[in-house]
Amino acid sequence: MKLVMAIIKPFKLDEVRDALTGVGVHGLTVTEVKGYGRQKGHTEIYRGTEYAISFLPKLKIEVAVAADQVDKVTEAITAAAKTGQIGDGKIFVFGLEHAVRIRTGETDQAAL
Repeated sequence: MKLVMAIIKPFKLDEVRDALTGVGVHGLTVTEVKGYGRQKGHTEIYRGTEYAISFLPKLKIEVAVAADQVDKVTEAITAAAKTGQIGDGKIFVFGLEHAVRIRTGETDQAAL
C-alpha cells in the first residue's frame, strides 16, 4: 500500500477529484495549506499599500492506494493539475504499512 500526497493549486481540485474518480480512487483527504517553492511568493496591493505574500495558498491531497495503482494515480493527478505555469505543485509517494477501517475493523487492502 502507498500514500500519495499531492500539493496542487486550489482551483484545480475539481479536475483532480474527477481524474482520481476515473482511475478508481474511492476516497481522498483534502487540506488547505500554505507554502512556496520556486515561486517565492508575490506582492499584492491592498488599499494602496503593497504587501509581500510569502506563502501561497495550496491544497494538499492525500490518497491511500494499492501499490499497483500508484502509477495510474500519479499520472491522473499530473494530467489534471498541470497548467504549465510555475507553482503547479508536487506529488510525493510514501510507503503505508498498515490501515484500519474504524467502522468495520477491516485492515490493510480491505480497508482502502
